Amino acid sequence: MSIANLTVASDDADTRLDRWFRRHFPQLTQGALQKMLRTGQIRVDGKRAEANDRLNPGMVVRVPPLPEGQAPKAAPRPVDERQTKDLQRLVLYRDEAVIAIDKPHGLAVQGGPGITKHLDGMLEALRFDAEERPRLVHRLDRDTSGVLLLARTAGAASKLAAAFRGRDAEKTYWAVVVGEPVPPEGRIEMALTKAPGTRGERMTAAEPGALDATRAVTDFRTLDVVRRRAAWLELKPLTGRTHQLRVHCLEALGAPILGDGKYGGSAAHMADVSGQLHLHARTIRLPHPLGGTLEVSAPLPPHMAETFAYFGFEAPRTPKSRRIP
Repeated sequence: MSIANLTVASDDADTRLDRWFRRHFPQLTQGALQKMLRTGQIRVDGKRAEANDRLNPGMVVRVPPLPEGQAPKAAPRPVDERQTKDLQRLVLYRDEAVIAIDKPHGLAVQGGPGITKHLDGMLEALRFDAEERPRLVHRLDRDTSGVLLLARTAGAASKLAAAFRGRDAEKTYWAVVVGEPVPPEGRIEMALTKAPGTRGERMTAAEPGALDATRAVTDFRTLDVVRRRAAWLELKPLTGRTHQLRVHCLEALGAPILGDGKYGGSAAHMADVSGQLHLHARTIRLPHPLGGTLEVSAPLPPHMAETFAYFGFEAPRTPKSRRIP
């Protein structure tokens, strides 16, 4: 990502600079933000800035290249009627503060090199009766399907982003892996680091004591297995690192996620089932911005449903998404 100069919008009026970054770049850590402020990489109207500076509409924020390949928000493009209907059919839950959608496999959440179609550029289709377009508060990889939350107001965005940063969001993923994990359940604590090379953003297990290592923790449980050929796993990430689940399955369990050629190579594919990534964000449970608890679940995508049927995995019915008082 190159340097970007972003103009403060009217709905960001009187927002602290650090909160503006959290709202628009929810994956950016506090430590990284403070470092960029301290070194003068972030500027407002050409001047060095502090975390507690207040923004006004029309101000220009200089955004330097961010970690984890994050891209600045792009101006929304017009969304045609067909796309609008397609996106609205993905809605799993909606109220005055939150929208939850079932993100399909193959749809990028944000733009990037070579990505012209992405959810962030089509959020106008999910405005419904709100005064402003919804906002992203977290991300899923392009090839990961399942529950994705959107905030309908600035206040809701702030509270949801804080829940993800503070690990108050309980996320459950389903995956089909090649082989049988050993042990069948437990906790993976394997720090990650970026792998050098030209294959795009790629993570790997960090060497002990590596300065650039980031802590990554995942709870896992084998729900079913077929003759050591394949297994259905429940994965609960306790940290939110890039490609964490994909690396943990491969390098800690020795069982690549089915269809994950980026990490597992040819060993991640089978001739008789779909070659698409078999990783699904099944459920998110977290504090609702207006009180109580929000719990949202998404059904299996078509390619995973076919694979479940092929191996005889019996998934329970998808519970109704709801806000619990």
